[in-house]
Amino acid sequence: MNVDWRSASPGSVHYTPVPYRPSRKMLILACILFLLTLCTCLVAGTQFATAYAQNEAFSFDEFLRSFTLFYKHPLGLAAGLPFALTLLIILLTHELGHFFACRYHHIRATYPFFVPFPNLNGTFGAFILIRSPILTNRALFDVGASGPLVGFVFAVPALVYGVLHAKLVPGLADPANAEVIYGTPLLLRLLDAVLHPGVSPDVLLLPPIGRAAWVGLFVTSLNLVPVAQLDGGHILRSLSPRIHRYSSILLPAVLILLGLVGFWDGWYIWGALLLAMRFLRVAPIYDPAALDRGRRWGALLALLIFLVSFMPVPFYFPPSSR
Repeated sequence: MNVDWRSASPGSVHYTPVPYRPSRKMLILACILFLLTLCTCLVAGTQFATAYAQNEAFSFDEFLRSFTLFYKHPLGLAAGLPFALTLLIILLTHELGHFFACRYHHIRATYPFFVPFPNLNGTFGAFILIRSPILTNRALFDVGASGPLVGFVFAVPALVYGVLHAKLVPGLADPANAEVIYGTPLLLRLLDAVLHPGVSPDVLLLPPIGRAAWVGLFVTSLNLVPVAQLDGGHILRSLSPRIHRYSSILLPAVLILLGLVGFWDGWYIWGALLLAMRFLRVAPIYDPAALDRGRRWGALLALLIFLVSFMPVPFYFPPSSR
């Protein structure tokens, strides 16, 4: 039977009842992962706090030493709280944006799951699992856009604080001295131009709270790449499924190309993952009604957030540091 879903109103879509909340086991798992991520972020934050006090962007020796504090001097990890709490709040609000958008549209979703990992940032981010189909085009947009928009709202004040309290350290980005050189997103350059006119952002050393905001922007930019089932992919698909199909093939190739020409080796992995996601089964949208004006403006805002957050070279490891 052929049904013209375009002629049907969004209110005519049948929703499956959604439990009041996910299961208790899921909540316990989410809490355990959150606490583990708090631990790894405390290590990263302690390193950032020590490096900031020593006018360095990063210190690999301090990073390794911070792990020993768990059994030598646990209270020493308190220095990592400003970074850890700021980053976890940004990531949590991002995922809760998705979670409550799912609840609003009667979509089954898990609690936010954090991914602890002992890397430079202390985590690989967070995610929710969507357990039921997204039935309408507008729901697809809301679920995709809610996380980045809410997370960005919390990241900006932290970044402003970071720029206001940044240290001016000549030679900070000198490959001969630095162990890691962090990229500078457009938003950071704009804030620097306003709050520190005439000062190059390359000599600005962000405090731990500002570095947490930087990580939040980095994660937001990755999520907003308009590909496959990323947040940006949901937004683009809600606007144009055809362009979304082409984008899900072209943009991963562009990211791999960025790695090939020497921007950042991580683009190899990210591009390959996104290309693989392109071949996963995507559930159909049963009500493809066009987005209203407010959501179209929201899509434009999401694009602007992506542009001011994206960094072609988020990390650079000078040969001398390897």
